[in-house]
Amino acid sequence: MKTILKLLAFILGAVALLVSYNWMRDNKMPNFYGKAELYVDEGDGPEEVIEALKSQLTVLSERRLRKVFIQKEVAKYIKPGHYLVGSSSTSVYVARMLNNGWQTPLRVTLAGSLRSREEIARKLSRQLRMDSLSVIRAMQDDKLLEPYGASAENVFAAFFPASYDMYWTASFTDVLDRCKQASDAFWTDDNLVKAARVGLSRREVVILASIVKGESNYKPELSKIAGVYLNRLERGMLLQADPTVAYCYDYELKRVLFRHLEFDSPYNTYKYPGLPPGPICVPDREYLEAVLNPDYGGGNLFFCASKNLDGTHVFAKTAEAHGRNARAFQNALNNKT
Repeated sequence: MKTILKLLAFILGAVALLVSYNWMRDNKMPNFYGKAELYVDEGDGPEEVIEALKSQLTVLSERRLRKVFIQKEVAKYIKPGHYLVGSSSTSVYVARMLNNGWQTPLRVTLAGSLRSREEIARKLSRQLRMDSLSVIRAMQDDKLLEPYGASAENVFAAFFPASYDMYWTASFTDVLDRCKQASDAFWTDDNLVKAARVGLSRREVVILASIVKGESNYKPELSKIAGVYLNRLERGMLLQADPTVAYCYDYELKRVLFRHLEFDSPYNTYKYPGLPPGPICVPDREYLEAVLNPDYGGGNLFFCASKNLDGTHVFAKTAEAHGRNARAFQNALNNKT
């Protein structure tokens, strides 16, 4: 009898040890070697996850991983998202991560050329789980854009160029929320005072900054270009900004010619005084700062591209001086061709 009891105790102990070991393997011991980046989309299941893992790292025990996925009902609860799996990850952690949507954020960059709905849609769809067409449709929804101070016609006002940590499954409104937070953070009391000093509202600063962006990407000159336009606004002169004309033609013009200046639109600053109704692109922070910290140049009212053809500009206070600068540029351009 004692022998039977000892044997039974041994068996029970062995079973308990095996159960404990299996629990440790699944819950405490890593089951992977390497690093994998998973993008789980709607409709993906355990099989797609396992194949993605095997293509990027070593799964030490596929059998155990499959067993855990069944136990945790991953097929039922798996959530779309961007996930990272590394050498310290256990099978149970990966199952719980997928079931609970424990995503790893992505660094989403919204910057560069943002002068059309299509460009914005492409940038977002390349980085987040959203398609271009749905983004474009959202940018045509006045009701959706209204809380962000924008509209379908004035959609650029809803965005603020920056890099954001966001989940891959973020919605378009999530993007707008982050842009609004960044914009609000930019508009400190100090920047609001600067805006008042140059005689512009927040919205008007953004509009003028978008024009400055359309003129140049040479940072040392941005404040001088802003100063020219502010000088013209103060004197009641037409802004006569070529980028606003290019905007009227959806930026399809290679060069702005005299005939293009007759395009009838409130965005055409050759025909209509003051600032256009909205921004003509999404200006970056440095363009906003250029408008808030202008260099008036002692009264500069004109500028044109330099005869050096190097992307810089020359500035002038009188139409006569500007005419000479413009002819020098045109001659240099003709000689080059």
